[in-house]
Amino acid sequence: MSVIAVARLEARRLFVRPLAWVLGALTLAELAWRFVLLLGAFLANQIRLAAVAGGPGYTDIVAVPTLSSLLTSAAMPFGVLEMALVIVPLLTMSCIAGERSQGTLPLLFGAGLPAWQIVLGKYLALLGWLVLWLALAIAMPLSLAHGIHMDTGKFAAATLGMLLALATLAAIGVACSSFASHPAIAAVASLMIGLMLIGVNLGAQLAGVSNGVINWLALGSHLETLLRGLVSSADIAWFVLVSAFALALAIRRLAADKERG
Repeated sequence: MSVIAVARLEARRLFVRPLAWVLGALTLAELAWRFVLLLGAFLANQIRLAAVAGGPGYTDIVAVPTLSSLLTSAAMPFGVLEMALVIVPLLTMSCIAGERSQGTLPLLFGAGLPAWQIVLGKYLALLGWLVLWLALAIAMPLSLAHGIHMDTGKFAAATLGMLLALATLAAIGVACSSFASHPAIAAVASLMIGLMLIGVNLGAQLAGVSNGVINWLALGSHLETLLRGLVSSADIAWFVLVSAFALALAIRRLAADKERG
């Protein structure tokens, strides 16, 4: 077996279990309803917005807010990011903790797989599901791109930011699953860490404190820049570093489990 074989096995498990289908269907239905409401608000104010020189357009009012409500100050809640904070922990909770609780983890060790292949294979399978889910979500605003003026560069930067955020949340979920003895514990831990990364700097902002370290730690600080259409190597590096650190922790924990037998 190899990384590809582990990823294929994990992907098969994802697509045969009802949880992934139910989560995908419900969240995409909510996002579609949100998109319709945002589009309706844009069309209702289109004449007024057209009279404002340099005012917000379809991209700022519909396309980007579909990806996040918290970071775009949209009136309607629960964009792709907010949905991801819930569904990623539910998807990742069983990837390793489920193997451990069911007693099937020694079978992977017995196949001669090193810890890094197990972790990376499961992570790639989860990431593949999330990429497909994101592609279906962004297809909604893109469906009108042929008939309306759209800032494709800004939306591409926002999509890149969401892809990096999903990859980071998935890595955190895999790490939590590797440390937890039960999937439910992994889901709660992953959810709390995700919420903490989103809001770690909110208290300082409300208090009027501008702390560079706290802002750097917050996922929202880096994602918000990309949602505004600004691609920075420092922001991309943050997502890569956090993802790599989380996966390294998962590999280390799994390697320790293998040594203990």
